[in-house]
Amino acid sequence: MTKTDVTASIDALPNLDHSAPLLQVKDLHVEFRTRNGLAHAVNGVNLSLQAGESLAILGESGCGKSVTAQAIMGIIDSPPGYITQGEIFYRGVDLLKLPEAQRRKVRANKIAMIFQDALSALNPVFTVGFQLAELFRKHRGMSRQESRQRAIELLDLVKIPAAKQRINDYPHQFSGGMRQRVMIAMALALDPEVLVADEPTTALDVTVQAQIMALLAELQRERNMGLILITHDMGVVADVADRISVMYAGRVIEEAGVHDIYSTPAHPYTKALLQSIPRIDLKGQELHVIKGLPPALTDVPAGCSFNPRCGYVQDVCRADPPPPRYPVAPGRTSACHFWKEVKGDE
Repeated sequence: MTKTDVTASIDALPNLDHSAPLLQVKDLHVEFRTRNGLAHAVNGVNLSLQAGESLAILGESGCGKSVTAQAIMGIIDSPPGYITQGEIFYRGVDLLKLPEAQRRKVRANKIAMIFQDALSALNPVFTVGFQLAELFRKHRGMSRQESRQRAIELLDLVKIPAAKQRINDYPHQFSGGMRQRVMIAMALALDPEVLVADEPTTALDVTVQAQIMALLAELQRERNMGLILITHDMGVVADVADRISVMYAGRVIEEAGVHDIYSTPAHPYTKALLQSIPRIDLKGQELHVIKGLPPALTDVPAGCSFNPRCGYVQDVCRADPPPPRYPVAPGRTSACHFWKEVKGDE
């Protein structure tokens, strides 16, 4: 297949609507069928993303962030995982209704993902140059020489020194930060419009974290990409995100602009996450912790799933159904009956 044939097949998606959101997730449900019962990993998630926008998805481990990303990418292992309900739109086209062959052409070409463990995601028996070049050979029909040159250019793009020499190195010969840069290069190789970054700074020291986040922000501006940043670290997203969706037990429990979230959180869980961030002005004081653990997804509490750990809990919080997402302000919602009290409006 030639480069022209591949590009034509990608752009042949039916009924693309360029006035629609770049990416939109509606009422997404994902479950895992395990020996211990049904694990409801994602329960009615709604998200939207525009070109050039950064959306951060925050929450503790086990809240459904990565499963949401895997559902968007179409890489959930089935069995045991199943998308049981919902729609995932790319420019108005429901990806869940596309044949797998066509969905595969969207993956990496239009929507790409940076995985959280670069050492596991990269193949240890092939050089990074081979793995980068393979994308161009398979998806663009380029020759070995052309694809190798593009791989070198990508390593330069993500600021890996001596890219022409290091293209022959294997993943284990790179540091953690450099491997993460290789993963970013692979995700950007085919010029996607949506980049999903799943914990891109995990296990990196603070200085390297800042470098990786600055690199992502720079590349996003240059390419006008939509960026979904998945993390449990609220400090990481402060300078990158435009909007934040906070997840807990498979649900989005608050969504707002980044400044609103940081200045006036409207859900007890969001407020607790912010209070648990170490602050230099509180030196010597005891660090706030959120008591307890997130619920097992096979046994989510009735009502608000955060109620066993919440300081604002009342009887209504323990009763089904879970709280709806109340409109706090234009473009801002909170799934808490007492959002006004949390926010300080009352």
